[in-house]
Amino acid sequence: MRIPDRGLLEWLDEAPAERGLYYADKDDGWDFLSYAELRDLVLRTAAALRANGVERGDVVALVQRSSPGFVAGLFGALAAGATPCSIAPPFAFQRADEYEQHAASLIETAGPRVTLCDDESLERVRKISAGLGLPEPIQFEDLVRDVEPLAEPLPLPETALLQFTSGSSGASRGVLISAEALRANLTGMRRWMDWTPDRPGISWLPVHHDMGLVGYLLSVVVTGCDSWMMQPDDFIRSPLRYLRCMSDNRTAITGMPNFALAYILRRVRPKQLEGLRFDSMQAVIIGAERVDPTVLEDFHQLLGPHGLDRGALLPAYGGAEATLAVTGLARNAGWTTSVPNGGDTSAPSGNAVVGCGTPLEGRHVAIHGEDGEELPDGEVGEIVVTGVSIASGYVGDTSSLSGTSLGERGLHTGDAGFVRDGQLFVIGRLGDGLKVSGKMVFAESLETLLHQRGIPERRVAVLLGVRDGVNTGAAVFGGVQEGWRELAEEVLSQWLGDAQLLGVEVPRGGISVTSSGKPRRRVIWKALCAGQFDATTGPLTAG
Repeated sequence: MRIPDRGLLEWLDEAPAERGLYYADKDDGWDFLSYAELRDLVLRTAAALRANGVERGDVVALVQRSSPGFVAGLFGALAAGATPCSIAPPFAFQRADEYEQHAASLIETAGPRVTLCDDESLERVRKISAGLGLPEPIQFEDLVRDVEPLAEPLPLPETALLQFTSGSSGASRGVLISAEALRANLTGMRRWMDWTPDRPGISWLPVHHDMGLVGYLLSVVVTGCDSWMMQPDDFIRSPLRYLRCMSDNRTAITGMPNFALAYILRRVRPKQLEGLRFDSMQAVIIGAERVDPTVLEDFHQLLGPHGLDRGALLPAYGGAEATLAVTGLARNAGWTTSVPNGGDTSAPSGNAVVGCGTPLEGRHVAIHGEDGEELPDGEVGEIVVTGVSIASGYVGDTSSLSGTSLGERGLHTGDAGFVRDGQLFVIGRLGDGLKVSGKMVFAESLETLLHQRGIPERRVAVLLGVRDGVNTGAAVFGGVQEGWRELAEEVLSQWLGDAQLLGVEVPRGGISVTSSGKPRRRVIWKALCAGQFDATTGPLTAG
């Protein structure tokens, strides 16, 4: 059966009482919100937003955790003819000053008519809004109290979503996603995964990030399937609860970055899975960062004996400027690895790149060389995307260190990769590489090798560049442990030739990351070159 195209608010016309969203509580239970109840809450939210002066095309900022209030605010803004914008709440940052600086920049760029908060974010956002001269934020429960719902939703705004990039290569940029692009991306993802209302899902992904927002939450509600919703910190505290929920509720679809697979492997022992079954899982989407083939193999070895099909592991590629999804591996195809032309097939597996599938319908992917011409199969260059669901443009300051750009010739992603037999293989950011003996070496490839050798995800970031005229590779350790420096020196010296190798030590949690957890490599590199880490920087092998 071909999955139908569905409008963003079409689900309001047929919101069932028997299906809906299950939110994790603090006692290992779940609070159920039916789609019928959600419909009423969405239309009450839309009415309340209109009563608070929101007009067609205005921005409504949402600074909330995943919750009924968040999903009602998201669809309520659309039903009011406004543009929702999700901004990371405070839990996504370890330091208060870092959060306030980040959130203030995004809120100022968005220029919301109304900002909706939850208890956790209200005071922080109140301070930020006052400093920007913006209206005081409103707590969601206060907004909708004693409000009668709209009889029906208003026409959708031209811009259906203001989505901020992760900022891994600098400051986050506001991306304008049209209603048509958002609808096309959701339809493409639902057809790729064969997602129907009878196939439930589960997610712990943060809803301020495009993978959790577009890739999961919007897809779930537009599809109208049951979904179990956890907080990111629920997953961090107990990945086993996440796996138990998969098994108990026979979920079919989920998604996560590579680091989450690695985290499950560190935290969950095979004996803890006794009695659990994962044969209902049809799609485990893996995206947002480079995929480690060793992690994929080990993850399947852990869950495969309990029914997880290898063909359910689906690496994918996308980004905010493409609304989200660009390519995805077909279900049951089975993931594979490859190396680019001239690559060493006998090299460690960090040199092998996991395929991220073929373009979703209506999209085209090409690899361009430095001269802008399309390269043949197997040649490494910049990934360029054209077709449906490309963003309309940026809002606010469009400058960026990332190298990503939108134009008449499509989306120039700033990512390096190659195509082989129609499948895309993503290597890393073009600006995070160094040419050694005529070949590009990428920071993400070296990090993958370090993770495979035992340094956990998020505990090391590799930086590559030219510093004071010298090719330089730096390993930044967040809470260094014995043997890590020697291990990093061994790996980096193998791949970087005679480049200068540096070790930088920061406290655990001190590696600057985006709100989605990616290392902000170019920001850290600028700080390194500016001397901000001089006190803890030295030759990589030095103690």
